[in-house]
Amino acid sequence: MSRSGVAVASDCVTTFEELKLRKSSRYIIYKLNETKTQIVVDKASTETDYEAFLTDLPENDCRWAVYDFAYKLSEGEGERNKIVFISWSPDNAPVRSKMTYSSSKDALRRAFNGVGAEIQGTDYAEVSHEALLDKVTRK
Repeated sequence: MSRSGVAVASDCVTTFEELKLRKSSRYIIYKLNETKTQIVVDKASTETDYEAFLTDLPENDCRWAVYDFAYKLSEGEGERNKIVFISWSPDNAPVRSKMTYSSSKDALRRAFNGVGAEIQGTDYAEVSHEALLDKVTRK
């Protein structure tokens, strides 16, 4: 339970564990249910194109996402993966939504074991492929 009183639905953790084991999705987007009492899975996708993920983030509302980010450090090196937790809070989202998502984030984040990086985005540039690559490769 979060500071805001919002609970995390059990399928949020189940879906995350499946992503972690690379059994299902490349990314998962989470949202608050209609009554703002529970965090639920909004979408789970196997799409590997990062741009498709970005189009699934709403322009005018908040979300959380977990992305199984694949990258290479240099040519000739094998592919690596890091699970990235993203807090999406666009500037033009309603203030009430921003406050509720912000105060509920920790409940969701604590439910996930194995997240390698965390990023906060208020516009698409802050959650771009380059921004995530910079975050996961930073020493």
